[in-house]
Amino acid sequence: MRLDPERTRPHARRVAIVAAAIGLALVAAACGSSGGGGGAGAAATLDTSHPHGGDPAQEGTPVAGGTLVVGSYTEARSYDPTVGSNLVASAIYDSLMKMDASGTPQPFLARSMDTPDQGRTWVLTLRPNVRFHDGTPLDADAVIFNVKRQQDKPTALGHLYTTPIASMTAVDPLTVRFDLNRPVGSFPVVFALPFGSGNLGTIASPTAVVKYGADYGRNPVGAGPFRFVEWIPNNKATVVRNDDYWQPGLPHLDGIEFRPLSDTETRYASLVNGDIDLDIAGFHSEVFRASQNKDLRVYFGPGGDGEYLYFNVTRKPFDDPRMREAIIHAIDPTALSATQYQNTMAQAVTAFAAGDQYYSEKAAQEWPAYDPERARQLIADYRASGGDPDFTFSDSNSPGNIQFATFLQAQWMAVGLDVTLKFDDLATLVTTVVQGGQFQMVHWIAGPYENPYPFMFNQFHSGGINNYGRYANPQVDAALDEAAATTDQATRVAAYQRVQELVNADRAVVWLSRAYKAALTNQQVRGVQRYLSSEIFWGSVWMAT
Repeated sequence: MRLDPERTRPHARRVAIVAAAIGLALVAAACGSSGGGGGAGAAATLDTSHPHGGDPAQEGTPVAGGTLVVGSYTEARSYDPTVGSNLVASAIYDSLMKMDASGTPQPFLARSMDTPDQGRTWVLTLRPNVRFHDGTPLDADAVIFNVKRQQDKPTALGHLYTTPIASMTAVDPLTVRFDLNRPVGSFPVVFALPFGSGNLGTIASPTAVVKYGADYGRNPVGAGPFRFVEWIPNNKATVVRNDDYWQPGLPHLDGIEFRPLSDTETRYASLVNGDIDLDIAGFHSEVFRASQNKDLRVYFGPGGDGEYLYFNVTRKPFDDPRMREAIIHAIDPTALSATQYQNTMAQAVTAFAAGDQYYSEKAAQEWPAYDPERARQLIADYRASGGDPDFTFSDSNSPGNIQFATFLQAQWMAVGLDVTLKFDDLATLVTTVVQGGQFQMVHWIAGPYENPYPFMFNQFHSGGINNYGRYANPQVDAALDEAAATTDQATRVAAYQRVQELVNADRAVVWLSRAYKAALTNQQVRGVQRYLSSEIFWGSVWMAT
């Protein structure tokens, strides 16, 4: 065992310390004393009863007025749709399309989006009489202006989604025709994505974009339920009611104040003590504690993707499938859940959660089980063929991730691997290490997502922009291409299930857990509507008195 950058204790003593720490955590979890509540002997669980928001039929009649105070785990980068990332921009912008609970895009600012030829041409019609906050009409020219901004800017979040577009035509003031260079049956999805995913449906006022130029990201003008007031980075952003909103009777609130609270403990405590009304949560510890707290409401669903380990398949030893499989066999999911997730880990064994329409039971059944003896055999076989199985594992330097990595290191040590831990600050990990491909194996979290397009493509296609492990399988590429192109849902489901089976057979990543993005609120907050990936539709939110 090595801990980078220095080795300061005898090997045997380090093994004993790690083993003892895991043993104590297991005992504590077994006694019901770990985590944030439930009492001795209580069976703690995560509340997944309302993944997409509240039930209007049970929440009562909405009350107008009040200012909502929101804490978020991340600060905004910009309010420009070509830049992101921003969890609160949906207060200012509405999207042309919006996904329903099944992940199917439905009209929102748009009235319809249809194809007459199985995905080669798409016709989008807009609702009449919708205006941006500055009075500019939301018309076909505004849509084309915004999509072209994404198209002309290679670094734009949505640039990739514009590559199939051959031309855009304003058929009339409320109709846009998109002619594509290939059939894309999933094309409406990219007009319904979360703001931070490069949503082509997030439309800014062309007048404001021209007026503010490079400063537009600090002076956003949309057609959403709230108007932008101010943004003081690392302090707060405020918005007020848009009285000219296109949905009659909305929004309910007078305004919202958004506060970036990056420290998880501070953010959760602020919710409990009433300093904030809603926590845009991103971590298991928040969801776990809130699920045990009768004074809080939890909106959480496991969704697709989640927490996993990336192999760099272009680097030894993980260019060899024996070593990838050995890593998986060596991890005990029961111990992982007990020591890292208070025995409430939502285990992942494929890219989709059980019950999702795209979930493949075949892929799940074929996922390697915990089998340390099999791991040792694979490692011995790799050594016998001349390979060096030892490697460096990369993670961020947060206390939770250091604990997480140390647990994994102990698991791999138990099957004969010598693993170096390398920790970096989050910015360095994301840019230099992960995006730069400077890793052998790295801890990563993605999703959840409402629809597998474009996320599965980006992650597992050989040309995917988020395929940081450089994984490539021509059969996977073909299935992903088919899933994107088809307009037939049964064909799309079958293609994504085939992708899961191939990816799992190749041991392309190590699935560990689902992601834990959630909205947590006090009992006064009602009307929450959200994506599993954290986007909240603020127009429907109200506060009971």
